[in-house]
Amino acid sequence: MKHLQIRNLLLLLLLSFTIIACKDDKEDPDNTPIPGPVPTIVLSSSQATGNPETTVTTTVSVTAPVGLKKLNIYKNNATTPESVNFNYERTATHLFNYTIEPNLTNGTVVNFTFEAIDSLDRKSESKQFSVTVTVTPDKEIVQVTGDVNANTTWSSDKIWRLNGIVKVTAGNTLTIEPGTIIFGASDTKGTLVIERGAKIMADGTASAPIVFTSDKAPGNRAPGDWSGVVICGKSPNNQSNSISVEGLTGIFHGGTVANDNSGILRYVRIEFAGNIVQDNKEINSLTLASVGNGTVIENVQCSYGLDDSFEFFGGTVNAKNLISYRTKDDDFDFDFGHRGFIQFALAIRDASLADQYYSNGIEIDNDGAGTNATPATQPVLSNISIIGAKYSASNTIDANFLYAAHIRRNSMPTLYNSFLTGYPNGLCLDDTKQGVSAYALTNDLQVRNIILAGVENWGNNNWGGSVNNQNNSLRHIGVAAPTFDISTWYNLALHNNRILSKWEDAGIDQSLYTTVSPKVTPNSGSILLTAGSWTNTPKAADSFFEKVTFAGAVGTTDWTAQWANFDPQTTEYK
Repeated sequence: MKHLQIRNLLLLLLLSFTIIACKDDKEDPDNTPIPGPVPTIVLSSSQATGNPETTVTTTVSVTAPVGLKKLNIYKNNATTPESVNFNYERTATHLFNYTIEPNLTNGTVVNFTFEAIDSLDRKSESKQFSVTVTVTPDKEIVQVTGDVNANTTWSSDKIWRLNGIVKVTAGNTLTIEPGTIIFGASDTKGTLVIERGAKIMADGTASAPIVFTSDKAPGNRAPGDWSGVVICGKSPNNQSNSISVEGLTGIFHGGTVANDNSGILRYVRIEFAGNIVQDNKEINSLTLASVGNGTVIENVQCSYGLDDSFEFFGGTVNAKNLISYRTKDDDFDFDFGHRGFIQFALAIRDASLADQYYSNGIEIDNDGAGTNATPATQPVLSNISIIGAKYSASNTIDANFLYAAHIRRNSMPTLYNSFLTGYPNGLCLDDTKQGVSAYALTNDLQVRNIILAGVENWGNNNWGGSVNNQNNSLRHIGVAAPTFDISTWYNLALHNNRILSKWEDAGIDQSLYTTVSPKVTPNSGSILLTAGSWTNTPKAADSFFEKVTFAGAVGTTDWTAQWANFDPQTTEYK
């Protein structure tokens, strides 16, 4: 019995020792937890190249199991980093941007070293981002004068300078490569003319648009530095089969070929153009004179023009994705029997830039005398946005701004799915030369699915109205056709038109008025995004028209991205 008791006591002691030993193996004496691994860094790219004043990027992704305290960034051999602080996230990303300094020479390499620090002040293994500077030499400037009498290509490795009137003559084609820069000579008012029977093939891309611009340095450019681009065709107008181009001598347009083909103008910018030859004789940024619908006009921006941005003298040419930016006279002008289709056109104005003979967003005439000449001016316009310069009761605009849309002189246009704001008057039907109100009653003239928006507290009616309300959302001038009342007609249920007291109610962004980086897409929840309709638009049955759900020029997709430039005054072209 005694031996059994001793054996049991020994077993109990051994078991106690084992339990104590196991416990000692699993816990630190001070109960400190074992730390996780140190942070790690991954770069989306480890190297980049770029010209001076361009920006390169890489995304820094950090994993820090015990929390990220900060990211240190060392430039070249610097001993003191720039630090980005974090809130002890276990995973984090940082978009790193570097704008290359303007004075760096070709081949210079700039290195950035990234180092993550966790909550225990432990460092990650460093990662390096290397930027190599590439300096593109200035391009040769080729002086262009006189007539182009053979098929010719202007390449993007040179800059082409228009001196005086440069004409591409009948039977010849001028091809302009994507990314090409063309200067209009300011001393001789450079002008490019495509004659009847000639072609221009200016087919740029979103990433490499073709640019016609001033030859002056950034900061010194102005509307009217050079004349502009004039394309002449053989399509019908209502004046004659051979009529002189406004502002030019010995250059004619017109004919009987509705599907005449004058080439392609696609992803093209025209900047600081326009020439006042004499009163009512002007050259526009882009003049389309009896141009036929075999011609392609798409993604064209006219900026800071001295006269109209786009003027259509007769013809049947169609166009899409047009931008008129801060021009002085009209944004879109139609006359002499134009009968084309236009969809997605955006106009943005500058408060200080207006023409002495009044500036409108849209201006439409049959001809200067308001005759019944045929074919009638009857363009079909859809998804147009006219953004005037007035955005608050207190901001001052030039006194020569007049109408967002001025329909007059016996014309019979159609306007669908569009948005107009920022002018002293919204829509004006002008019967000074009688005809337009009669056409409205017979549906030869149609305005449907339109939204007009005022400016809050501007005058007594949000349109700058005075006691007698000379400024208003709707205005009629002259002797109306019997039974015609513009308000009754505009507000017919079939027409589905609306008037808003202020532009904010439409859900557009204020940057359209006040910055050189406008947000052209409507804000989330904007009524414009669902205001488009095609059930009451019989003149838009053609397949040319995309049956989008939005009203105005732009929906949720920004078609101006990449190729458009809303700050050409500061752009360096070389």
